[in-house]
Amino acid sequence: MGNLLFNVTTAALMVLMFKAGLALLGPDSIPQRRVPWAAVAVLVVALAGVVTQLCWSGAMDTFDSDPDRSGWWRVVTSVFMQNGGFLGGAWNIATLACIAALAEWFWGGPLMIGLFAAGILLPQHIDSLFMETTRSTDPRNFAGSSGATYFLAATLAAGLLLRTKSRNERLLAVAAPVLGLAMWFAQENGHGLVVVYGFVLGAVVWGIGHRVIRPDRDLRETPRTTVGSLTSAIRR
Repeated sequence: MGNLLFNVTTAALMVLMFKAGLALLGPDSIPQRRVPWAAVAVLVVALAGVVTQLCWSGAMDTFDSDPDRSGWWRVVTSVFMQNGGFLGGAWNIATLACIAALAEWFWGGPLMIGLFAAGILLPQHIDSLFMETTRSTDPRNFAGSSGATYFLAATLAAGLLLRTKSRNERLLAVAAPVLGLAMWFAQENGHGLVVVYGFVLGAVVWGIGHRVIRPDRDLRETPRTTVGSLTSAIRR
């Protein structure tokens, strides 16, 4: 029962942030936006990690973040290994694809990649500032892209809070870190904690760079290849 509740609340938090991302961009604007090539590149790397696991039995031992093994690369490569079984891996890949695309349309490709990298590298350093230096010994935490994806998704919730004038959308945005904190204290669910980190960083980045970040550029200068035009071409 405990594992089921853990999974349900973790999924609910992602759905909430996905809705915040859609509200931030406007769901009707998606077909008018350019193909998110940076998000596609991140997804390709993630899929390459899955293929590597399927083709090489030693991939997890080589690339995961097991604290008993050495290797400076593990903090990065472990993100592209999946250890939640078929359903867990499929969820991680699907949510990464959706959130990376939304984040690229809002933040731009380079900044999206930078924030995703921050989601990989920053949490452990922030934990150490608060004396959370003990590394998890739970094998489920040694690999998986969910932490970095939830971090990136939280930056969208922060953007919604700072840009919208709608009371309901502000409540939707604030619900992400509030639920995240509740999950951390009630379940010690690390996804909730990284959401708080991502939310704070997203607010800071928008506050500093909002004059140069252009989330509506595709609506003012329609690109030659849009999501809508690509979808139409595929259907033909």
